[in-house]
Amino acid sequence: MKSASMQFLDHPPRFLFFTGKGGVGKTSIACATAVQLADKGRKVLLVNTDPASNVGQVFGISIGNQITDVPAVPRLAALEIDPQAAAQDYRDRIVGPVRGILPDSIVKGIEEQLSGACTTEIAAFDEFTALLIDSALTADYDHIIFDTAPTGHTIRLLQLPGAWSGFLEKGKGDASCLGPLAGLEKQREQYKAAVDALADGNRTRLILVARAQQAALREVARTHEELSGIGLKNQFLVINGILPKIEAENDPLAAAIHKREQTALGTIPAVLKSLPVDKVELKSFNLVGLDALRQLLVYTPAILQINVDLPIELDEPCLCELVDGIAHDGHGLVLLMGKGGVGKTTIAAALAVDLAHRGLSVHLTTSDPAAHLSETLSGTLANLTVSRIDPQAETERYRQHVLDTKGAQLDAQGRALLEEDLRSPCTEEIAVFQAFSRIIREAGKKFVVMDTAPTGHTLLLLDATGAYHREVTRQMGDSGLHFTTPMMQLQDPKQTKVLIVTLAETTPVLEAANLQTDLRRAGIEPWAWVINTSVAAASIKSPLLRRRAVNELREINEVATHQSHRYAVVPLLEEEPVGVERLLKLAHNN
Repeated sequence: MKSASMQFLDHPPRFLFFTGKGGVGKTSIACATAVQLADKGRKVLLVNTDPASNVGQVFGISIGNQITDVPAVPRLAALEIDPQAAAQDYRDRIVGPVRGILPDSIVKGIEEQLSGACTTEIAAFDEFTALLIDSALTADYDHIIFDTAPTGHTIRLLQLPGAWSGFLEKGKGDASCLGPLAGLEKQREQYKAAVDALADGNRTRLILVARAQQAALREVARTHEELSGIGLKNQFLVINGILPKIEAENDPLAAAIHKREQTALGTIPAVLKSLPVDKVELKSFNLVGLDALRQLLVYTPAILQINVDLPIELDEPCLCELVDGIAHDGHGLVLLMGKGGVGKTTIAAALAVDLAHRGLSVHLTTSDPAAHLSETLSGTLANLTVSRIDPQAETERYRQHVLDTKGAQLDAQGRALLEEDLRSPCTEEIAVFQAFSRIIREAGKKFVVMDTAPTGHTLLLLDATGAYHREVTRQMGDSGLHFTTPMMQLQDPKQTKVLIVTLAETTPVLEAANLQTDLRRAGIEPWAWVINTSVAAASIKSPLLRRRAVNELREINEVATHQSHRYAVVPLLEEEPVGVERLLKLAHNN
C-alpha cells in the first residue's frame, strides 16, 4: 500500500472547507481527511451542514446537532447541523416576537416568506458562524473541517449592506430576498467576522471536489470563479473517482470511460490550471467505516478491492417510454430539473430529439451557462428549434428596468441601496424566470423542453399564493409582467411535466428527493424521475464497475419504491451521446 501525497493536506490551516456538487464524494474525502489528521495527533472537529450527507453513517454512529466524540478515532469529534431544524429555529426567532401581536394574516405572510431555500442556506450559516470565530466552543481544536462550504449565493446575501433593512421598512424600495434576510441585522458583525475568516488564506482553505468529467469540471470552474470573486481565494482542487487504467483492459465500456476521463483531465478549464490538483482513484467499495476511509486517500492495487462474481439483474423502463407519455398530449411544457453534473442537458436534448423525430414541433431551451446544446446536438433536425437564455443579459435588463421605474423617484442614497440590493443572487433567479415566462407561452401550441428549469427556490419565491409573490409583483410595478399565469401553468400537470434527473448514487438521490419536496411546497408535483448514466443498466465486465453496479441497485430500488411510480433508467454508454443519432439511441436504450 502506497501512501498518497495530497497537496490539500500539506500544512493545512485551521479551517478546511470541502465543497462540490452532489455525488462527487466530498463527504467521504472530508471524513477521510479528518481521520488522517486525527491519526497524526491533531485534535479535529468535523462539521457537516449538508442535508444529503451521511457522516454519522460513514462512522457507524449517531451524531446529531451536538459535538460528539468518534469513539474509534481518538482526538476526532463530529457535529451534524440539520439545515431544516436550523431554518425552523431561525423562523421561530423572527416570527415569535410578533405572533399574537400582529394579525394572523401578516404572520402567515412572514412565515411564507421564510419557507424557501434562501432561509435554509442562511440559517445553516447562522449555525456554524460560531465555529468560525474565536469561541470557547472550538478553542481546543487544531482543525475544524466543514463538509459543505457556504455557497457564493449565501455569502453574497450576507454582504448586502445593513442599511437597506430600515430603508425597506420606510417603504422606499424593494428587495429580492426580503424575507430570509429579515433576521440578520442583530448578528451582522458576527457574520462579517465569519466571512472575513473564510477569506483569510492563513486560516481557511477551500477544497473544490469534482469528477473527471468535462461538465463537472466546467461546473467547478464556475464555483472557483464565483468564490474567488468574493474574496475566497485559497483554493485547492481534488478530482475524485478516476477509473484505474487496469480496469479498461478487457472491458470496452471501461476503456471508453477511461479515455473520456483522461480527455477531460487533459482539457481542464484554464481557470483551474493554476490551482494545486490532487487525484483520487475510483474505489469499488462503499466508503463506510474506518478501514474504507483510511484506504480512500491511499493507492491500493485494484485487484485487492474486487469481488468479481456478482449477479446483476436489471430490466427497467427506458427514456422512450417517458417520451410516449409526453408525446400523447401533442404539446406542453417539459421541465428538466436536478443538481449540477447529473446530465440534464443530455437528457433534455434526447427528449427533444425523440419528440421531434416523431414529427412533433419542439423548442429546446436552456439557461445553463455550462450547457452546450449546439455541441450536444451536433447538427439540425426538422421540427426542432434551439435557444439559450443568457442569465447575465436577462439580469442586467431586469436591474435596469427596476432602476428606471422604482429607482427614478429615489434620492442618491436610496438609489445606491437599491442598486446594491439588485446585486443579490435572487435577482438573477427572478430575471431568468421572466425570460422563461416568455417562452412558456409557446407550450400551448408546441412542446417546450427546458434544460435547467427554475429551481425549487425560485418557484417558492414566486409562489402565487404567498405574500412574497405579491412583493415581487409590487417590485415589477406597472411593467405588465405577471407571474401568476406562468406559476399556474407550472402547477397544472395537464400543461407541465417536471422530470427530475439524478444518478444512481446515495447523495444525488437524496438531493433529488429534497428538490421534490421543495417543488411540492410550491404546488408542483414532479411527473417522473430519470436515473442517468447507470452502470447497472450497461453491459460491463470490469470487476470494479460490477461492484459499483451492485451498489446502484439499492438506489434504483429507492427511487422506484419510495420516490416516483414513473421513472426511467438511462445506461452509461461507450460513446458520448453527442449528435442526433446517438441521442436517439440514448432515448431507446435499455
